[in-house]
Amino acid sequence: MAEDAWNSCDPERVAMVYTENTCWRNRVEFPVGRESVRQFLRRKWARELDYRLIKELWSFDNNRIAVRFAYEWHDDAGQWYRSYGNENWEFNQEGLMQYRFASINDLPIEATARKFHWSLGRRPDNHPGLSDLGL
Repeated sequence: MAEDAWNSCDPERVAMVYTENTCWRNRVEFPVGRESVRQFLRRKWARELDYRLIKELWSFDNNRIAVRFAYEWHDDAGQWYRSYGNENWEFNQEGLMQYRFASINDLPIEATARKFHWSLGRRPDNHPGLSDLGL
């Protein structure tokens, strides 16, 4: 569900799974609060065009989850990137995410090296995941 929400590129939809006082670390940004997350996501998807994401569960224990992910996007000059990373999530008792810590690296790629070829939005059920793609 997290992957589907992020692939929607809808800041309002994505922000609703976080607590009002959520704390993030995303590269060099540290949004605090749901409204800061909305603003962050608006900037992100204005810059990261044709965004397509795949997440894969890595580990979980009680109210904490670790995921790895990769996403492809291009900038306004047409340069494509594959961004790789790991996230650690912590949820409150109501099931909303209160902490999100992301480490992300961007790799410039040629358009011909892209691996995520579905229409914008939800990844199709039959599209390979990260492990299937060797990522």
